[in-house]
Amino acid sequence: MTSLHSKVVFITGGARGIGAAVARRLSNKGAKLVLIDLDKAELAVVAAELGGDDRVLTAVADVRDLPAMQVAAKQAVERFGGIDVVVANAGIASYGSVLQVDPEAFKRVLDVNLLGAFHTVRATLPSLIDRRGYVLIVSSLAAFAAPPGMASYNASKAGNEHLANAVRMEVAQLGVDVGTAHMSWIDTALVRDTKADLPAFGDLLAALPWPLNKTTTVDRCASAFVKGIEGRKDRVYCPGWVGLFSWIKPVLFTRIGQLPVRKISAGLLPRMDAEVVTLGRFTSAYNEDFVKP
Repeated sequence: MTSLHSKVVFITGGARGIGAAVARRLSNKGAKLVLIDLDKAELAVVAAELGGDDRVLTAVADVRDLPAMQVAAKQAVERFGGIDVVVANAGIASYGSVLQVDPEAFKRVLDVNLLGAFHTVRATLPSLIDRRGYVLIVSSLAAFAAPPGMASYNASKAGNEHLANAVRMEVAQLGVDVGTAHMSWIDTALVRDTKADLPAFGDLLAALPWPLNKTTTVDRCASAFVKGIEGRKDRVYCPGWVGLFSWIKPVLFTRIGQLPVRKISAGLLPRMDAEVVTLGRFTSAYNEDFVKP
């Protein structure tokens, strides 16, 4: 296992949820942190908690903006001498089926989740090469099994998996290791907000076959991420059973494999779309404020 003491870890989406939880665990292991987010106030709270300027650098930057990410990476190198680990974690979701969702909301999810991961890797890769570092790109179980009503999220997370696969082959000879993280439902604001905004989504989740209907804590997810970083793993799964779905993925995309979820979604997806119309927005209120064009 790689010691993370004094290693410099660059985390996008670092102000809340999984990103902040990973930062806390890494701080306890002696890592220096570079936290990127759009929420300046939340970044300040996390930075103060984890030791302030001596061990934490924060940057308000949009992962959709490559020059901004390059500036953040440059600041990290200037402050701490380099970057050893990158966690491309920033992510959002949209509401509604392909027929219902606002096309701009759909595009924003791809821009943040997929293009944002590319920008994160592109901006930090020179330093990672110098330090023979490790990058973890956050994908999802949605890359293996695509739930209805989340097409933009599914597409972005499948793209993240293949982005990582390509980068892994490109930089292996340079001493850089690349991993992907695949999680089921995690008790983050993304899941909680969606349940609160769209009751049909909560009903859909509850009706899924076991273990797809189970939600995992953020702390358990953060623990899996940190173990993956320490082991420089190609794949990080949380919970562990998610790894089984990577092997049966071809079956999941057949009519037979999709049948259980198709039966559930037949009644619930129209309800969900109706709730989106009533809600009057296509993402959570929090993301609506922070991720507008």
